[in-house]
Amino acid sequence: MSEMTDARIGDTLYRLFHTYRRALLEAHAHSKIALGVSQVRTLKSVGALPDCTAQAIVGRTLLDKAQITRALNDLERAGLIEKRSHPSDGRSSVITPTAAGKRMLRRLHELETQAGARMAAGLAPDELAQFVRLANRMLDNLQE
Repeated sequence: MSEMTDARIGDTLYRLFHTYRRALLEAHAHSKIALGVSQVRTLKSVGALPDCTAQAIVGRTLLDKAQITRALNDLERAGLIEKRSHPSDGRSSVITPTAAGKRMLRRLHELETQAGARMAAGLAPDELAQFVRLANRMLDNLQE
């Protein structure tokens, strides 16, 4: 691959990521969702991971443990998650979304769906499937 192509791929992915992120943040602000990016990623992990622990969130998000700890504390203070002792590991907690946390997760999903639909407007389903396949292959390449 040429240097010019490498730069265009990086520039395009950078612009796509930041434009999508900005669209989500604007949607959150418009919907009066006062959570930061790390709090949203953490809450989404809590909702997605069975027997969720802080360490599992670190593995899923690739954020550092201190960031996750701060986000979890913020989410707990906001009443969006609850922690209870892990049944087999007294040093960690199992983290679950509260009823309010589940409502927030549904709202976040709605906003992401709307932003994704805007981003994919005019693309055929096979084009979207190809994009996902290619992006996943690129991720795999970078993680090897």
